[in-house]
Amino acid sequence: MRIGIDCRTILNPEKGEGAGLGHYTYQLVRHLLKIDKKNTYFLFFDRSVQRKRLDKFRQKNVLIKFFPFKQYKKLLPNDYTYFLINAALAREKLDVFHSPTPSLPLFYKGSSVVTVHDLFGYKLPELFNGQESKIFGKTIPDVLKKTDRIIAVSKATAKDLEEIFHLDKQKIKVIYHGLDQRFFKKRKSIEINKIKKKYKIGDNYLLFLGTFEKRKNIIRLIGAYERWRNGLVRGVALKKDLSAYQLVLAGGKGQESENIRKRIKKSKYKKDIIVPGYIPSNDLGRLFSGATAFIFPSLYEGFGLPIIEAMAKRIPVITSNVSSLPEISQKAAFLVDPYNVAQIAQAINDILTNKNLNKKLKEKGSKRAKDFSWDKCARETLNVYKNLFTMNS
Repeated sequence: MRIGIDCRTILNPEKGEGAGLGHYTYQLVRHLLKIDKKNTYFLFFDRSVQRKRLDKFRQKNVLIKFFPFKQYKKLLPNDYTYFLINAALAREKLDVFHSPTPSLPLFYKGSSVVTVHDLFGYKLPELFNGQESKIFGKTIPDVLKKTDRIIAVSKATAKDLEEIFHLDKQKIKVIYHGLDQRFFKKRKSIEINKIKKKYKIGDNYLLFLGTFEKRKNIIRLIGAYERWRNGLVRGVALKKDLSAYQLVLAGGKGQESENIRKRIKKSKYKKDIIVPGYIPSNDLGRLFSGATAFIFPSLYEGFGLPIIEAMAKRIPVITSNVSSLPEISQKAAFLVDPYNVAQIAQAINDILTNKNLNKKLKEKGSKRAKDFSWDKCARETLNVYKNLFTMNS
């Protein structure tokens, strides 16, 4: 087979794309090349990526290609860009083209696969502006109708696809994300302490990780932390001084960054709310390892990779009882209503005061994290390509 993959989301191959679409594409491609030496891969990059950075993808059955333009856009490309992409793909006479996002050239006629990571634009439309709504209203539905196969990253996302777009179940294949094996590596105390010092974090901290978007529910998390610090919870109180526990909100900037900054500024516990910003992939494992608990009260997730990253590090997890999160965490996390601040605060107290609960979540989480493998993700994705090729032969 001649397999094409849109790799434009891989903007920094040397760092392994620590999060988001780039991480998925990077890991998928890396493991496909590891397990498949037979088929020929055409990897399409944006010209802004330096050629020397792509050396790790070079092998006998790989051809590195560059689309004929330099501009990279986070949102779906415009019509002119589509035309240029279509022309570049047609020249290679591909058997299968895989886009890691629901994006395809308007006039592309070859066999195609797209990956859908989430549909929060449809589930939470109030969070988006006019331009984004236009994309959700027209472009994505057209792509999903046109493509031959859709990879959904969870059963919840597959269900959303069926309900929103009335798609044939046979067109959708659920393939979970994998988990980088480095998260299972046990970190030494000296390494963890260096990370704490680097980001000016104390000995005890509750960790959140995610882009500062509205759907990540960070403002309610701050409210829950305040409520817990104020002692407005039931049951056993934590014996240790509550001021010993900081709230660390890690992640890249998003449309909610300014509102979060203002909310923290108003908090009487603002000195204990740490915002270290985007965490490089090399630091991520150690930051997880040092956390007392991981809290991820998102309003919607297509998969929720951070919760299994925390589980792999044996950190008890609090997460939402909505979208894919119960499916991915199963019974290995403390599930809460993400709109209920009091419930999130209570969960924090329960995890920190109930030793049996804490231990159980650590053990179940560690076991659950082992169910996710990039090697497995790559093999199942390759099977999608093979089945589509066989069907069209």
